[in-house]
Amino acid sequence: MSRGGQAKDRSDGPERKCIATGEVQPKNGLIRFVVSPESQIVPDVLEKLPGRGIWVSADREALDKAVAKKLFARAAKAPVTVPADLVAQVETQLVARVTGLLALARKSGDAVAGYERVKDWLGKDEADVLIQASDGSGRGKSKLSTPFGGKFIGWLTADELGLAFGRETVIHAALGTGGLGKRVVEEAARLKGLRA
Repeated sequence: MSRGGQAKDRSDGPERKCIATGEVQPKNGLIRFVVSPESQIVPDVLEKLPGRGIWVSADREALDKAVAKKLFARAAKAPVTVPADLVAQVETQLVARVTGLLALARKSGDAVAGYERVKDWLGKDEADVLIQASDGSGRGKSKLSTPFGGKFIGWLTADELGLAFGRETVIHAALGTGGLGKRVVEEAARLKGLRA
């Protein structure tokens, strides 16, 4: 209960304020940055680096605005250096995070790849998330549909999905109802903001 007697909704976890938009939102929709000892802005996708966090919405427009208007220096209250490839660094870290989580899900038996296996999981209601490569054939992808009440991830490339499943390329994949599914969906949503 809060002071006013109203129950607070804490379902989304901690909230942070984006320096570019000024909006307060759950931190799983934001990207954390810190200032390195060399006064350089460093993306902290895993949120483990020491230092005061500077938060920006997981959105290419918000990141571009933060860089262009020198909002990192204002938030850090000190002069900082922003790498020219900051957005690319963030995207690379997010891809590594999503593919790493997918690889863990695969190893634990909570994820499968390949058209027939995905189709089988969808038919048996074992899949909660359908994942399809952004550069896969539209005709092939249209033969599978998102599970009822489930999620869809369609902004990873076939090569990136291949990394997660230990293959050269993967077009179709599915995540089971338990395990790491929620974390994969959250991290993939942050990546979508940079690629949309």
